Amino acid sequence: MENTKTISVLNELIEINNDRVEGYETASKETKDSDLQALFATLQSTSQANLTELRQEVTRLGGKPEEGTRVTGKFFRAWMEVKAALTGNDRQSVLNSCEFGEDKALETYEHVLTNHTADLSADQIAMIRKQQAALQGEHDKVRALRDAA
Repeated sequence: MENTKTISVLNELIEINNDRVEGYETASKETKDSDLQALFATLQSTSQANLTELRQEVTRLGGKPEEGTRVTGKFFRAWMEVKAALTGNDRQSVLNSCEFGEDKALETYEHVLTNHTADLSADQIAMIRKQQAALQGEHDKVRALRDAA
């Protein structure tokens, strides 16, 4: 196992969590619904916790944790802002955008676990699976709210 590959894989997860934090900051501004604002704060908190673990691991390996977001994250936030302006911040549209972001986060975790386990230690895989499970639960909450809207 080579540290540079491991650091790169972990930084991919850092980027998607950075996207998620910024996406939910935007979503919180785009809705007037206090229940959604509270949910978005919880979702941001999960990604902040993920980021803490991932950054510590990258630093432990001698790497530099990624600071930015993925290009797709920037497009997601821009799309959400445009869509919110066009739809008047309606609940359904905001939740649709959030589920799109949740799908992207889960796809990234699945990609890492499917294609990069050889680059990760057993402890790193366990950490990533734990984070993925938390994200899956939150994805399901967002989807249920969207479906009920």
